[in-house]
Amino acid sequence: MHIESIKEKVHRLLDELPESATWDDLMYKIYVRQTIEAGLEDSEAGRTTGVKELRARFELPK
Repeated sequence: MHIESIKEKVHRLLDELPESATWDDLMYKIYVRQTIEAGLEDSEAGRTTGVKELRARFELPK
């Protein structure tokens, strides 16, 4: 199984951007990717909070 390197991921992100993309567009893409990967790692490690607990914590209806 091939594990994609950071360099390969960046190349793919760049290829997905339009020619008119700005540095801000690239930084946003990187930020979103990083945030998603961090969330997936947290989920796999069991560092999550259930919906019922969140609703109770914020006093939301069930």
